[in-house]
Amino acid sequence: MKDKKFRKMIIILAWILVWHIVAVAVDNSILLVTPLQVFKELLSMPGDPRFYQTVGLSLLRIGGGFLAGFAVALILAALGSRHTLLEEVLSPLMTLLKAVPVASFVVLLLIWWGSSFLAVAICFVVVLPNIYINTLEGLKNTDRQLLEMAKVFRLPVKNKFFYIYRPAIAPFLYSSMKVSLGMCWKSGVAAEVIGTPDYSIGEGLYLSKIYLNTAGVLAWTAVIILLSVLFEKLVLWLTDCFFQWQPACGRLVPWEIVPEKPAGRLEVSHVCKSFGAQQVLSDFSAVYEAGQIYILDSPSGSGKTTLLNILAGILKPDSGGMEGGGMCSMVFQEDRLCLDYSAVKNVELVTGNPVQARVALEELLDPGTLEKPCRELSGGMKRRVALARAMEAESEYVLLDEPFTGMDADTRAQAEEYIRRKQKGRMIVLVTHVPGSAGILQ
Repeated sequence: MKDKKFRKMIIILAWILVWHIVAVAVDNSILLVTPLQVFKELLSMPGDPRFYQTVGLSLLRIGGGFLAGFAVALILAALGSRHTLLEEVLSPLMTLLKAVPVASFVVLLLIWWGSSFLAVAICFVVVLPNIYINTLEGLKNTDRQLLEMAKVFRLPVKNKFFYIYRPAIAPFLYSSMKVSLGMCWKSGVAAEVIGTPDYSIGEGLYLSKIYLNTAGVLAWTAVIILLSVLFEKLVLWLTDCFFQWQPACGRLVPWEIVPEKPAGRLEVSHVCKSFGAQQVLSDFSAVYEAGQIYILDSPSGSGKTTLLNILAGILKPDSGGMEGGGMCSMVFQEDRLCLDYSAVKNVELVTGNPVQARVALEELLDPGTLEKPCRELSGGMKRRVALARAMEAESEYVLLDEPFTGMDADTRAQAEEYIRRKQKGRMIVLVTHVPGSAGILQ
C-alpha cells in the first residue's frame, strides 16, 4: 500500500515537472504559466475578503441545486415505483432532461430567470434524471420475496424502508451519485461563467479570462477541483453513514394488529389452484382449529406450499375460498431473511424489541452468531432464524413450510421443543417433506 502511494506521488510530481518544462519552453505567460506562478496566485486568493464570500455562495448554489435535485428525484422515484401511470408520464420528461445539452438549458434559463439562480437550476436539471432513473431501477429490483414476507408479517413502513428498500437501492444510488456529483460541479461552474452572478467562482474565471490572467484561470480551476472533491467526499460519507445506520425497528401500532377476520378456525372450501396447465390443488377442503398443530406430510408436488401461500394470503385461489383467520406468521419455503443484517435484527423486524429477539434466538443459536450478518450463517442457522421470527411474531396462526431443513437430529429436536413452547394456543400448520412424520410434535 505504501509503495503504491509513493509511486502515485512520483507520477504526479513527474507530470508537474513536465508542465513546468513546457511552460518554460513556451515562455509566454498568456498561453501557459508555470506551476509556481499558479501556486503564488492560489496563495494570494485567501487575502482577498471577496474570496470567502465567492467560494461560499458558489458552494451554496451548486450544493443547493444538487440537494434539491436529489430530494425531488427520490420522491418522484418512490411515487413512480408505486404508480405505473406516474412512471409512464415522467419517463419522456427524464429522457428529455438527459438528452438536451446543458448549454441549451443555460440559454433558456437565462431568458426565463436571469443569472441569479442559473447555477442552482442547472445543477437541479443535471442531477434529477440520473438519481431518479437509478433509484427507480433499485426500487424495481427490490426482492419480491422479502416484500411478500413484509406483507405477511405486516411490517411497519419504517422497517420495510430501512431493511428492505434501503439495501435494494444502495448500489444504484451510489453509482448515480458519483456521476451526478462530478457533473453537478462542471455544469454549475459553467453556468456561473455564462451568467456571471456576483460573488461566484464563475465570475472569477470570467474576469481572469478578460484580463488574460492565465494563472488566475488555473488557480480558480484548482479551487473548483478542491471544492468538488471535498463536497463529493462529504456527501458520500454522509450517504455511507445513512446506509450503515441501523435504527431501532418499529412495531405495529394497536390498530394495525386488529385481525381483519375473527381469530379461531380456518375453513378452506373447494379451493382450486393451477399454474398454467398444471393443476396443483383440485377441490381442496379442510378445517383447521385454533390451538391445534396440523402436519402436512404428503409427497412432494402435492400442493402443500401452494396451500400455505393461500392460507397466508400470498396467493389467491382460482376458485373456492377461505373463512376465518386473523394475523398470520410464517416460515416460508425459502428463508426470506434480510441477509445484510444480523439474526437479532431480522427477528426484531417483527417484534420491535431487540431484547425479546435476542432471548428467543439464544434458545436456538450459539450467542456468538447472533450479531453476524445472516449471509454468513449456514443453511440450518438461517432456518432457525426464520423459525424464531415466525414464532415470536404476534399472530393468531403460524404456517411452517419445512422449518427443519438443514438441521441435524439434535437441532431438529431442539427446534420442535421450541415450537411447542412458543405455540401459546395458536393454530400451527406445518409442512414437511418427510412422509409418516405426523406425530413429531405430539
